[in-house]
Parts: sequence; structure tokens; C-alpha cells
Amino acid sequence: MKTKCIIIDDDLLAITVIESYLEKIAKIEIVAKYNNAIDAYDILHKEKIDLIFLDIEMPRLTGVDFIKTLNEAPSIIITSANKDYAIEGFELNVLDYLMKPITFGRFLKAVNKFFLLHRSVKSINKLTEENKEDFLFVKEKKKMVKIFLKDILFIESIKDYVKIATTNKFVVTKEQISAFENKLNKDAFIRIHRSYIVSINKIEAFSNTTIEINEKELPIGRSYKNLVMERIG
Repeated sequence: MKTKCIIIDDDLLAITVIESYLEKIAKIEIVAKYNNAIDAYDILHKEKIDLIFLDIEMPRLTGVDFIKTLNEAPSIIITSANKDYAIEGFELNVLDYLMKPITFGRFLKAVNKFFLLHRSVKSINKLTEENKEDFLFVKEKKKMVKIFLKDILFIESIKDYVKIATTNKFVVTKEQISAFENKLNKDAFIRIHRSYIVSINKIEAFSNTTIEINEKELPIGRSYKNLVMERIG
């Protein structure tokens, strides 16, 4: 199944360039093109759009304001001639920020980032589905507590203990986080900080410095950043 995308840009030349690049990528289908963001709402309500190429500086509604109005936004790659919005764009969790004029090489790198992200999500979803009954027992005080791996949100290191946050409870056990990490499937979990491991499948949003899970922001450690971005960014 092809990836469905739309292009939103008030610059006709920019749309033409993106179209020419996408013609070389068989996996992506252009569903629609718009010269302003307001006209794009209709297609987003009617169809499942996977990817948006979005300009920032447009009349009536800017790209940034448009993103803020979306409840469940597709992946967004910003295309702009102005780098001033880059920080704000990444704070809104856009997939990439391309500066005009856009070379095909840079464009391809952004698109590959999209495919890597979605392959990872599909892989983890499949893994979780196939291993619904996978679990482990951890010692909490004087009893052994059963935890299903699919329910784990994140693991936090607290001195000589780890706190395991799940969808319905917290469990604290005496164990080093590195030892606990070795018990987990590396395809489903990732170390993002010396004090945190997260379930990739439970990530709701991320930026260059934080990951959000269940409305809680967790820091990405500087020494882990490159690995984390390779896996999910």
C-alpha cells in the first residue's frame, strides 16, 4: 500500500519541485496539493493521510498554526525558506525541517526518515501482538509481582532500585537498571537516558530532548541522543 501525502505551499515552484522528487519515489502517492493550509482540512477529514509536506509562511494560516490545530496529525515534513521556525517546528514534533531550495538528496533523507519510523512502529506493533502473554516476575517487598511486557510504559532508575511504570500500576524492585534492561526485548524497548528505558510502542510524542509517554515527559540523555534518533527520529 502506498503512502498517501499532501503538499501545502503557496509557492507553485516549490510544489513543482516536490512533485518532481516524489515521482522518483514509487512508494508515495500525492493525494492533493494546496496553496493554503485552510483548504487542506477537508481531505484530512475524508482520508487517512500519512505524510504532509508543509510550508510555514503562508497567507490566512501559517504552517505552525495549522499544526497546532491538528488533533491527530500525520507525519509532517516542513519545507521553508526561513530557518527561524526550526526550533518551534521540532517542538511541535515535525519529522524533519527542509530548507529551500531543497536538494533531492536532502529530500530523500527526510522521506527515508519517515519510512524508517513507520517500519519501526509496524515492527513493534507486530511484535507486541505476537507476544501478548510475554511477562516477567519481579520482587516487590516480600512477594513476586507479575508484569506483562506489553503493559510497560517506562522504567526509571532510583539509586539501587527501578520503578516500573505500567498502564495500570507502579512496581518498585531492587535491581540495577542495566540488569533489568538485559531482560527486555531490544526491539521493543530502548534506553534513552542513564535513568530511563521506554517502550517504543508507548511513545506518544518526542522532540530532540524529550520523549512523552502517558502525558509524562522523559529526558533524552546527551550520550543516548544519536541512538534514540536513529531508532525513532
